[in-house]
Amino acid sequence: MRRSHLRQLLAACALLALPQVASAQAAPPPLRVVATFSVLADMVREVGGPAVEVASLVGPNADAHMFAPTPADARRVASADLVVVNGLNYEGWIERLIRASGYKGPVLVASEGITPRRVGRGIDPHAWQSLAHAKQYVENIRAALVAAAPTRRAEIDTRAAAYLQRITVLEQDTLARIGRLPAQQRRVITAHDAFGYFAAAYGVEFVSPRGWSTDSEPSADAVARIVRQARAQQVGALLLENISDPRLIERIAREAGVGVGGALYSDALSPPGTAADTFLRMFAHNVRTIVEALEQARPAAFAKP
Repeated sequence: MRRSHLRQLLAACALLALPQVASAQAAPPPLRVVATFSVLADMVREVGGPAVEVASLVGPNADAHMFAPTPADARRVASADLVVVNGLNYEGWIERLIRASGYKGPVLVASEGITPRRVGRGIDPHAWQSLAHAKQYVENIRAALVAAAPTRRAEIDTRAAAYLQRITVLEQDTLARIGRLPAQQRRVITAHDAFGYFAAAYGVEFVSPRGWSTDSEPSADAVARIVRQARAQQVGALLLENISDPRLIERIAREAGVGVGGALYSDALSPPGTAADTFLRMFAHNVRTIVEALEQARPAAFAKP
């Protein structure tokens, strides 16, 4: 009897353990995703949620244009299940890094399907500065995560749909806020040309002494041209960028007689727990900063069309 009772007890314990084993089998480990910079990493986290574990090669407040990969970055890429890049010639170092790492897995180009902004032969890589393009990024990320983790499709699809809805709400608010500004009032100077897609989408004119990259200093002639343009057009606001040395904008402000109206986040988020630590918070911060700087400018600053 005692042996029979012991066998029954062991069988009951085994049955109780079965749901735990099944649950463990139904929840595979998260995908290891490496994104090239903080904006992409945040988008992947939003879409993937618990299904992903995300590392960003270029962190908050850091400049991807100037990034130099290390052996630790190569090891991080080598251990990834998925690598997410912006494309549009933004990460000039990524192909060399992938080759050096030996990574053979999938690479998602998050800007796939977006028609790039061009000047001559050059391609502007900052497509995430348009919320319409950000939606394409999200859809591309969703599809790549589903392909890599098909058993978690329902969860990923649900999170992507909710994220797209939040982007749509912000897009509508952005159009409304900027739409209330007179067209001739929407002139801003920034350190480098990172807001061309924003300009095209929302009707704000940006003037920059640098081109699309920050990897070289602007010439004296370029700075002088911006100062003359600021004086001639009576530009109402100069805005710093979190990845750029503020001295250039401060110099232009002094020489043009225009105040510095705050800081924008162009190519990188701010550190966790601060004002622009997610893509949506970053974008909303930029819109608020631009609108408030232009609203506070002297009315005389917009006398000339």
